[in-house]
Amino acid sequence: MNKINSHLEKLKSEQEMFLNYLRAKFPLFHKSNFFFRDLHYGIKSYFEKKGNELSYPLAEQIAQKYAQHLEEEKIFVKINDKAWRVDFPEFVTTVPGDPL
Repeated sequence: MNKINSHLEKLKSEQEMFLNYLRAKFPLFHKSNFFFRDLHYGIKSYFEKKGNELSYPLAEQIAQKYAQHLEEEKIFVKINDKAWRVDFPEFVTTVPGDPL
């Protein structure tokens, strides 16, 4: 298995953890727009936190394939080649009620 596929499989197997990591680092909310560079840098950063440095081009290739996976899972709805609408109800934000 090549480097791209092994990293891609790791992201797929740790999808919930990775999406929560992205949510903590970037504006990732249900029905929000999410951009390719955020995904790209998020993947690069995620693997660096785990002690695995990725080159810029390798992280970019992984991001392209992982974005396709998220589209297939219907978590990302494609807007254009560089942006998606997030369809992940677990990331709904609520408006805080009036405390008084």
